[in-house]
Amino acid sequence: MTRPAPQTRDSVRRSIADQLLVALDALVARHRALALHNEHVELHAELIAAEVAHQLAMTRSALHRHPALRADD
Repeated sequence: MTRPAPQTRDSVRRSIADQLLVALDALVARHRALALHNEHVELHAELIAAEVAHQLAMTRSALHRHPALRADD
């Protein structure tokens, strides 16, 4: 049995960014489908804002656990 190659810091950070983009794409698709109905527009906007804030918080947390290397490191 072979071990998978260890991930580099850059590949982990790219993966985190990719996860954010996939999540935001899914959010946009869900909300476009809901936007066909004009009921509760204010609530709909609040839901979108909350979901985006949640995705950003998760991404910040993940990036904090895998900080970028500085040029002097």
